[in-house]
Order: sequence, then C-alpha cells, then structure tokens
Amino acid sequence: MKRIATLTLPVLISFVQIGLAQTPPAPKPGPEQKKLAYFVGQWKTEGEMKPGAMGPGGKFTSTDRSEMFPGGFFLVMHSTGTTPMGTMREIAIMGYDPNQKLYTYDGFDNMGEHDISKGTLEGDTWKYNSETKMGGQVYKGRFTMKEISPSEYTFKFEMSPDGATWTTAVEGKSTKISAPAAAERKASK
Repeated sequence: MKRIATLTLPVLISFVQIGLAQTPPAPKPGPEQKKLAYFVGQWKTEGEMKPGAMGPGGKFTSTDRSEMFPGGFFLVMHSTGTTPMGTMREIAIMGYDPNQKLYTYDGFDNMGEHDISKGTLEGDTWKYNSETKMGGQVYKGRFTMKEISPSEYTFKFEMSPDGATWTTAVEGKSTKISAPAAAERKASK
C-alpha cells in the first residue's frame, strides 16, 4: 500500500503541473482598448443644443470624470451637468468589440435615455453611429469627436430621419481640467 501511494503522488503532481502549464494567460487589452485612455481624467464640457427633436435648445455644461475599469478593457465615464431641460447625470461605458472591429458606447442618463452607439477611430477622429426613437419617430444619429490636443476635443451630434438629410443637434468642446492620479494611470496600462 505504501508503495502504491509513493508511485501515485508523483503521478498526481505531474498531472497538476501539466494542468497549470496549460492554463491560458489572462487576456490583455489590445491597442484599440488602450486608445480609450485618451479620455481618462476630469473634463469640463460646454456646448450648445440646437432647437429640435431633442428639446428647446440652448447652452449646456458638464463635468465628466473618466477612468479605465480594472483590467483596462473599458472606460467608465460619470457626467454631471446643466442643460436647457435641467440637471443631467449620465454614466457611460466605452469599449472595443474585436469581433465587429468597432468601438462601443453605452450611456444611461437620469432622463431615462439609453444610448447605444458603435464607432470607429480614424487618426484623431472618433465617429459613432446610433439609432433612437423620439416622439414616435426613429432617428439616425452621428456623433463625431475630434482630438485637438491631449487635453481638448471638439464634438458634434447630428440627427437624420432618413439617413440622407442631417441636422446638427449638438456642438461643443471638452477640455481636460485634471489628469488621473498615478495609481489610475498605472491601472489603465
């Protein structure tokens, strides 16, 4: 019996070592996810909503705090601001879908809106497309952000009832007012 135990122990240890050797490494963010780190930090956003399907129009401001979610695959944004329709709060998650080769955006706000957009990054320009229903009508949306510098980008949101005729609904700019702490920068790498 002692002889069987002596032979069995090395065999078990071998199986455990083989099993550990075959454990795949944890996934790492790719270059597309790392590009989301551009938005990490605190930003001041200001712009103008045009009168139309989204409301009466007027100036708006917000403070946006963004950080990479642990693991580095997703960016989480918290926004608080004032719009012509009142106080605005939003949480949004940006990511990258390697299967579709598209960036993703899921935003949820205190007015009951859930924005789902997919987009691309070409050079310094992010372009997202969406579809939403307002007042019983389906609108196509086109959101464009252009990186002006490491601490400033401009944006424009356009809407179309048919995909052919586009109207600017929102325009503005965001300026970085603080960079992430060293611990946050390290976590996003």
